[in-house]
Amino acid sequence: ELQQKAEETELLKTELQMLETERVRLSLVEEKLMDVLQLLQQLRDLNVSKQALGKILLSTLESCHAPQPGKAHLFEVLDTLQHQLAACELLQIQPLGKARSRQPLSNPLVISC
Repeated sequence: ELQQKAEETELLKTELQMLETERVRLSLVEEKLMDVLQLLQQLRDLNVSKQALGKILLSTLESCHAPQPGKAHLFEVLDTLQHQLAACELLQIQPLGKARSRQPLSNPLVISC
């Protein structure tokens, strides 16, 4: 019975470690997604055309077509999209802090159309 309890404890420890790893991964994805959404909001406030944003998105998807080994594909796409949005010429001209002319949204995840 003690042996069985020890095995169950080890299984629970392993499961807990896997859950913690997944929590950290999801936290990183959430952070990256928030960065991307913030950049999209800033570009919207600068009246960047839908066509320009579409080109950035298509370019991102083309560059991430084949996932790199050992790297989570979702995180890779978000990371590439963030870099391409941040490299947008309008954001380079307009300082990030001054890009917002409108009231900030109460929920930073909401991007109205």
